[in-house]
Amino acid sequence: MPPVRPLSTRPWSRNLAAAVIHRSWTWVTAVGVIAPDDARGRRFGSFGAGSCVAFPPGAIMGEGLIAIGRESLVGPNVSMAVGMPFESARTSDRSSPPVLVLGDRCNIGRGSSIIARVGVVIEDDVTTGPNVYITDHNHTYENVDVPIGRQWPTAQPVRVGAGSWLGAGVVVLPGADIGRHVTVAAGSVVRGHVPDRSVIVGAPARVVRQYVDGTGWVPDLDRPADPAPEGWYSSER
Repeated sequence: MPPVRPLSTRPWSRNLAAAVIHRSWTWVTAVGVIAPDDARGRRFGSFGAGSCVAFPPGAIMGEGLIAIGRESLVGPNVSMAVGMPFESARTSDRSSPPVLVLGDRCNIGRGSSIIARVGVVIEDDVTTGPNVYITDHNHTYENVDVPIGRQWPTAQPVRVGAGSWLGAGVVVLPGADIGRHVTVAAGSVVRGHVPDRSVIVGAPARVVRQYVDGTGWVPDLDRPADPAPEGWYSSER
């Protein structure tokens, strides 16, 4: 593919056009955010003060079952969805408890996707890099004669603990219970229980470092994440 070159216009006219375009885009970006007090923001189950969804937003579905805390930033092109396309009656019911919860002071990187059906809880002060994918459901592969995309998905709730960091391109799978103050290395694939104050790396992600009270950092653990314990998830968390 040949390199993109500036149009061969006179420098003064190109500079003038570029200035108008960039200033217009800056204005559109500022005005186009979704905030708590505008019409789009009021569609959400709750939307805390000081939070916003940056422009341009990604696909957003089921806002009535999405709760966003205070002073959180959802970056550009971030998709957030609750439920399946045929569940519009359920996902528009604002009287039900939220299914996707984003805590206070979170920062969700551009191009990320958070897809919930039974429960995704992202606790306070969580930061993600770009293009992170978090989901609580996935297609099954029970019948080898039926296309996988037509097989009914299974679901398990997901939690990302307070103060954690998810690097660029991380995938969080159904049933993941990520502890507090956990670093997830870029490109990792996470499921199961991850202990507090640990570093996990890889696909599937493995615990390579953990802070232990009275000992400090314990390096070179190189062990897989533990299975999530039965009943770990509660809507009260």
